[in-house]
Amino acid sequence: MSVNFIGARIKVLREERKLSQDDLARLFGFKDRQTVSAIETGERRVTAEELVVAVEKLGAPMNYFTDPFLLVGEGRFSWRQTDVGPVKLNAYERNAGRWIAAFRTITPQVGRTMPLLRRALGVQKHSRFEDAMAAGERFVAEFAMGDVPATRLIDVMERELGILVLMVDAFDGISGAACRLPELDTVLINRHEVVGRRHFDLAHELFHILTWDAMPPEHSEDAKETGGNRVEQLANNFASAVLMPTSVLDRFGDWSALGKGELAGRLNVAARELQVTASALKWRLVALDRLKPAAARAVADAALRNNGRGAANIVIPPLFSKPFMEVIAIAIDQGRISLRRAAGLVDLTTDELIEILAIHGVPKPDGV
Repeated sequence: MSVNFIGARIKVLREERKLSQDDLARLFGFKDRQTVSAIETGERRVTAEELVVAVEKLGAPMNYFTDPFLLVGEGRFSWRQTDVGPVKLNAYERNAGRWIAAFRTITPQVGRTMPLLRRALGVQKHSRFEDAMAAGERFVAEFAMGDVPATRLIDVMERELGILVLMVDAFDGISGAACRLPELDTVLINRHEVVGRRHFDLAHELFHILTWDAMPPEHSEDAKETGGNRVEQLANNFASAVLMPTSVLDRFGDWSALGKGELAGRLNVAARELQVTASALKWRLVALDRLKPAAARAVADAALRNNGRGAANIVIPPLFSKPFMEVIAIAIDQGRISLRRAAGLVDLTTDELIEILAIHGVPKPDGV
């Protein structure tokens, strides 16, 4: 049996049942706990007979141990959410894990390679906020992200960094998440957020992906908190610099001499052009000392565009992403997965799956 995930799933069940490795060794009839440790770390394979014992003794169905389209004890998530309880969040995480596990499993089967190397930012937990902003500026320059970096961000993440980016339907209150697997990084974004927030969430989660080893993020952060812990503050400063680099902001002239009404108008115009929220732009200017905090506070968020939920004329991007749908389509075409099974994995009907393939410009598999 595969050593990639069965041992990790046994460990998760053992911990859920509050069993020690010695307890599990006795259940399996092993002489010592070292055998259990070797199984859980993947150093030792699980035999078919031992897998049957695991099903019987740990009370889990066989597919819990063998289904490759599950993430159990592997992926580490960091969620950006507001007022979403842990039960609801964990249920959604299990569902999202199926999409990520499907991509992770199918990609090499259809002849596509996973990234071999990961990029990292030279930012540590003790770094200054200015260091995070400087890293964002360097990121924009290195990847030549142009006058509106937001429009190039997904392309850079997918093509240059090998990050899977998925636009998803999520519970109200879930903005997005980063997920770290040994062989894959993923960012999930709630596609129903306003465009400026989607872009900020993308850049924010990108920071977590690029600094995960140096400062792993919390499992869940409250997106409505303006302060947050230091890692989240660093992520916000990086995201602001990526979306609103100084070289781009220089095009909009002097902000300091504008009256309150003029300031709100220019913030809205610039935010629309840069595809960010005007409130994020306002505080970015404060961080750069191009706008005084008192002047920023004098402009109410209600006067600014793309703030709050339910904004009119939201353009909702299609579900998931083109790279994701290409892998699914190739797998169906090669007979590695049925159309019905693929649709079930992504919580769609077969007709809906075919429609989304077309929206992304992915050719329909032969025979479908």
